[in-house]
Amino acid sequence: MSTDATKPLGPVNAKAASLKEGFGSLDRLAETAKQEGTLNVIALPRDWVNFGEVIDTFADKYGIKVNELEPTASSKREIDAAAQLKPDVFDLTLDVAVASADKFAPYRVTGWQDLPDHIKDSSGAWYGAYGGYMSIGYDPRAVKPPATFNDLLKPEYRVALNGDPLRSAAAFQGVMAASMQGGVPSAARGVELFAKLKQSGRLTEPAKANVIVNWDHLNAGRSAGAGDSWAVTIPRDAPLGAYHVQAISKTAPHPAAARLWQEFLFSDEGQNLLQKGYARPARGEAMLMKGTLDTEQAAKLPKAPGPPVMLTIPQADAAKAYLKKEWAKSVG
Repeated sequence: MSTDATKPLGPVNAKAASLKEGFGSLDRLAETAKQEGTLNVIALPRDWVNFGEVIDTFADKYGIKVNELEPTASSKREIDAAAQLKPDVFDLTLDVAVASADKFAPYRVTGWQDLPDHIKDSSGAWYGAYGGYMSIGYDPRAVKPPATFNDLLKPEYRVALNGDPLRSAAAFQGVMAASMQGGVPSAARGVELFAKLKQSGRLTEPAKANVIVNWDHLNAGRSAGAGDSWAVTIPRDAPLGAYHVQAISKTAPHPAAARLWQEFLFSDEGQNLLQKGYARPARGEAMLMKGTLDTEQAAKLPKAPGPPVMLTIPQADAAKAYLKKEWAKSVG
């Protein structure tokens, strides 16, 4: 009489919605993915949350070639170019993922239960892998640590955003972090603050700034490599955060490799590699409880003032509409 342990495994279903349903075991998924031989990723700069090491570790571990398509593409560009470039997987901002959910193949990774409900789609279409806080990076040789975004209005600060908030998600979130009051964002307050900086001649480009408003993992990475010339803080009154979410393309050319990539990203190893790039792993709390989180690296992350406040989709949409109307005439 056969037991579950000795029962032969069923046929592989490379488009299944879970590891158990499609493959039965991680080894079998890895074997199927290796037969496909290739994984197409898109919009993953190698210096963004340590994705260079993540990609290389995955490729070496499983013997799969990783094609890195358009590393600097925006989330919107990922979706727009999918039919032409044929990525297997996406790394997206939450708003773009929600709007594009019909283009994804549902898949619940093994660590699904460890992911907070508010950063995953109940059907498995998309799920947050890592997050961060908007922060203020500054040169401590030139200025004192700013306690709030309003401190940036003082004359000693020369301030830059990471791009144009009408095109860059980081710059948009920077404006919204600067707008927060009592935990509530207001696009009008954010535009007003940067308009004042512009009028005083102190809104500048990153190369000329002694303050850069940017994601904490980018400011922390710069700080780690810059010694005493760069530091990072997350103002107490503005804990604005966001997650990047993962999804598998419904038309993935390499469906098993796509699923193996997600299993790797959400494994303890993958999550710790992302944290090595100063990101905050989505499974971090569960891993800390299980004793699998790299706590030495976790201690190097900028101190967070509390749980992140995340813009809702309606808040983000309304704020983008406001900036589209007001940014150019108020700030330029």
